Amino acid sequence: MEILASIPSPSESEIHLGPLPLRGYALCIIIGVFLAIWLGGKRWVDRGGKPGTVADIAVWAVPSGLVGARVYHVITDYQLYFGDGRDWVDSFRIWDGGISIWGAIAGGALGTWIACRRRGIALPPMADALAPGIAFAQAIGRWGNWFNQELYGRATDVPWAVDIDNGLDEGTFHPTFLYESLWCLGVGALVIWADRRFRLGHGRAFALYVAAYTVGRFWIEYLRIDEAHEFLGLRLNNWTSLVVFAAAVLYLVLSAKRRPGREEDVEPDANAHTAEAKAETEAETEAEAAEAAETKADAESEPDGKSGDADAKAAAG
Repeated sequence: MEILASIPSPSESEIHLGPLPLRGYALCIIIGVFLAIWLGGKRWVDRGGKPGTVADIAVWAVPSGLVGARVYHVITDYQLYFGDGRDWVDSFRIWDGGISIWGAIAGGALGTWIACRRRGIALPPMADALAPGIAFAQAIGRWGNWFNQELYGRATDVPWAVDIDNGLDEGTFHPTFLYESLWCLGVGALVIWADRRFRLGHGRAFALYVAAYTVGRFWIEYLRIDEAHEFLGLRLNNWTSLVVFAAAVLYLVLSAKRRPGREEDVEPDANAHTAEAKAETEAETEAEAAEAAETKADAESEPDGKSGDADAKAAAG
């Protein structure tokens, strides 16, 4: 069948910023991380936390997430790095692709827990603040697979098929990176809406993100044709999606029964910080009002002074 349209793949995996070459895969991850930190910080402040806290947490969470993502990938796809004809050193070449969202979440959660513990912050409200940003970061990060021409689905002739020519496969295939990117955008929007509508707390916004993501990951994973371990006819990531989905739904149900509502205080001394900032703002406003009143009084008294001088001159004449 003749292909009427398709999504072209990049001719190379690097973007040149002047003389500096930057991997498209890495660029997508970097943009996603910054977006997650910005949105997470905004949501944290809205929940009563201090500005800058999420950025401080990210110092621990981001490296831990990257390490976890790579370790999980290497363990579950060990055949790509160990054995005959393989070089184990390639397991450290993260810029060539090969990271797992499961490992990223696990490693990032560990780093976030350590950072939160050091600051006296509970993990669930922080996870709730970060949840939609993580989904949006995934949506951006998946385009790194497009740059690397990897993790596509079965051959197809649909108009939105991705054109692949990577030395292993040639033709048009389902753009699973695009499917997951769009799905993650929807998951992030869902979490933001549900959080505002139902005031989710105690980790339930994060659990909703996990449950919603795994639903999409299950059917998207079913389309992929890259090499993967299978058990009872399903790929390993399909089983992981099922188990994680069940755990997230169970947490949602039990948490809603045991801890309804949302946390009032999410960070130590946050209320004092907010009150101090409010007092400073009020003091600045009062000072500006006083200065404006003084300026106005001076302006009103100036014409009276000129009139008095005119009367004195008239009397002297």
